[in-house]
Parts: sequence; structure tokens; C-alpha cells
Amino acid sequence: MKIAVASNGKDIFGHFGHCETFLLFDVENGKITGEQSVPNPGHKPGFLPNFLTDQGVNVIIAGGMGGGAVDIFNERGVEVVVGAEGDACQAVEAYLCGELKSTGSVCHDHAFESECGGHK
Repeated sequence: MKIAVASNGKDIFGHFGHCETFLLFDVENGKITGEQSVPNPGHKPGFLPNFLTDQGVNVIIAGGMGGGAVDIFNERGVEVVVGAEGDACQAVEAYLCGELKSTGSVCHDHAFESECGGHK
């Protein structure tokens, strides 16, 4: 399994498409076995969900995300967890323990970032 976290440094970023990097965590038998940082190649509608899915991502964790991205991830069989905050590695570990649940914090309009819960 591969879990991606939209991040700035080691912290979860508030909006999926505008993060600096994606931390990709390899997971086997419920444990993190590897981690790599992939620079965000750019925020273009529909691009990032396909880019990450093509990297083998099964789960994406972010602070907030637009509905279009959520739809593409869902169509490609990737689980979306939004509303997350704090340290990326700790969030992945919480997810693996069943303690991290999505809040459904979906961005509807970038002009209203405060609705997305956690834009920074």
C-alpha cells in the first residue's frame, strides 16, 4: 500500500493542490516501510489525482481538497482522507491504526478558503 500526504515540510498542508510536496509512505503489514518526498509538479485541474494514482497511491491525506480532485480519486479507487492536520507521519500512523477519519472537508470555491478547514 502507498499513502500520500499533501505537505509542506513534514506537516500536512491545508489545501491539497497547493502543497510544496507529497510525502509518499510505503506500507506493509500495517507498518511504514519507506518514505519519499515528491515535489508538487503543479496545480492544474485534474492533473494531481492522476499523477499520484499513477505513482501507485492508494490513500491520499490532506487538510482540504476540491470536489473535482475527490471525484477523480474516487473514480480511480483511491481513498481520500481530508480534514487532517499536524505531522504527516503521525497522521499515517493514526490512519493505519484506524484513528484518522475523513471530515469531508471539501473545498467548493478557492475564493472561500476558510470553508475548507485549514487553509494556510
